[in-house]
Amino acid sequence: MASKFFRQRANVEEAAQEAFLRAYTQLAAYEGRGSFEGWLTKITTNVCLNVLRSARRRPETLVGDLTDDEASWIDNRLAATTAGGPPDAERGVIAADLAEKVLGTMSPDDRIALTLVDGDELSVKEVAEATGWSEAKVKTQTFRARRRMREAVEKLLGRRTGPA
Repeated sequence: MASKFFRQRANVEEAAQEAFLRAYTQLAAYEGRGSFEGWLTKITTNVCLNVLRSARRRPETLVGDLTDDEASWIDNRLAATTAGGPPDAERGVIAADLAEKVLGTMSPDDRIALTLVDGDELSVKEVAEATGWSEAKVKTQTFRARRRMREAVEKLLGRRTGPA
């Protein structure tokens, strides 16, 4: 679960270690309602959200931060006028890296909503249980996060097509 929040292995390991430490110290509080896995997932999610919130950094992804492959992928997508069939595996990896960069600029709540709902394809109820949010908040957060992600991608695409 921690790897859904962080790209660097050191950050994933640190968050996982903190989550297991909290689970161990709160084991007596586990009441057996729901699955143990769900309880541990909720703790891990909360730890990761707290780490992201404490960072309070929201760096913008600049065109200069893009790899040559990512820039080329954007150019090809902009230049494509007809559907050329399904993207190959390499394009998929480049698109995933680009999506990860855009996600990295978003708030922790937006990131978790998109990652769990769209990335992991969890139900609204499952996300609500994992985060402690109401189902209404999950739906609203996901809707707004999708809009903000779309705006961020459009902004990035605008930079690529605009004057250098």
